[in-house]
Amino acid sequence: MATVGFHTLGCKVNQYDTDAMIMQFKRQGYQIVDFDDPTADVYVINTCTVTNISDRKSRQMVRRAHRKNPEAKIVVVGCFAQTSPDEAIKLPGVSFVLGTKDRSRIVELLAEKKPDLPYSLVENITHNVEFEEDSVALFEGRSRASLKIQDGCNQFCSYCRVPYARGRSRSRSVTNVLDQVKSIVDQGYQEIVLTGVHLGAFGKDLEPEYSVAKMAEAITNVSGVVRIRISSIDPNEIDQEFLEFVAYNPKVCKHLHVPLQSGTDRILAKMKRKYTTHEYKDIVTKARSLIADIGFSTDVIVGFPGEDDALFADTYQFIKQVGFSKLHVFRYSPRSGTLAATYPDPVDHRTKEFRSQQLMALSDRMALEFHQGFLHRSVEVLVESVDQRQAVGLTSQYVRVTATLPQDLVNGMEGKLINVRIQTVDARGMAGILE
Repeated sequence: MATVGFHTLGCKVNQYDTDAMIMQFKRQGYQIVDFDDPTADVYVINTCTVTNISDRKSRQMVRRAHRKNPEAKIVVVGCFAQTSPDEAIKLPGVSFVLGTKDRSRIVELLAEKKPDLPYSLVENITHNVEFEEDSVALFEGRSRASLKIQDGCNQFCSYCRVPYARGRSRSRSVTNVLDQVKSIVDQGYQEIVLTGVHLGAFGKDLEPEYSVAKMAEAITNVSGVVRIRISSIDPNEIDQEFLEFVAYNPKVCKHLHVPLQSGTDRILAKMKRKYTTHEYKDIVTKARSLIADIGFSTDVIVGFPGEDDALFADTYQFIKQVGFSKLHVFRYSPRSGTLAATYPDPVDHRTKEFRSQQLMALSDRMALEFHQGFLHRSVEVLVESVDQRQAVGLTSQYVRVTATLPQDLVNGMEGKLINVRIQTVDARGMAGILE
């Protein structure tokens, strides 16, 4: 039996795409093995290009696969492959480069007779106008099921290569989304995570036009759905309808990841983001007035060209004032082909690192304060793993919780919902006892 190992870099959308490719290989009789298995016949690296570090890791994983088994076929797919096919194809051991199109044909393409020389099947992704359907039947090794409902992005933020890697925004049909939801429910998953490259754009290209809120509501109406989680969504795409849906539907997780990127209007304008700090804060205020205990996490970029000490101080104070449950901090990385790469006044590496450390320390303080609000209260936790009676999982607010299980409940608890009374908290999460 032929064997294949996978390695995925980047976001939840990439992970979903990998799961879909795994299903294709399984249907064709392949055995899935660990990526570190030196006897694999095929290695598939699903790459990312969001930062220079992502590019470097993508190259490293290709070289690692080739070192493990120089005789294996190596297929490079994903965003780095799409934006840099000429670079990807020169990496050692690469058989072919696929990019972000036609991944639903990966096994078929691998089987086609081609010259021994590596070749590229990367096409211009901007011409894609249809969502590439490739449902995932199983999410092995995970307690939650991701559901990709959108691909591509029309934003063209000045720092980002994603639109060049993923193409224009494309939505999955409502019928196909609901069909996969039913399949997920049949497998017993307790949580479904809605994902997309630019999730807030979902439905704008459908006829009739749809929205994330309408799609999510339709999903909650499917018999057997227990809870759903909405992944990253931009502030300018959150309206009253969306907030009321999250507030009043008991099946929706009370957590929103809303990218900020900068806490100053001057930098937001240079980034070509489509909101102001005032508009962002207004969304947070409205959400908190409707949704008790809501968790708010965000992304922030430090060291963007032109961000001097005063502008960074403004960002720091804005973030502190808003009060997030968690920050994801990124040091600005110039990407070739983007507008921001041409901007003057770059920020040096040491300053970026210092600012990053300041925000991560602030994140820890805000997280601790948020977690303290749950002390001595009961929370619902979706168990992700159990190790020697220690169950670890996530609350609706996306906070990690640890609880000790009785010996008779240890087996088969992954993917189950439990109630935990919180006894201790720190910046990393919470711990308690099973109720």
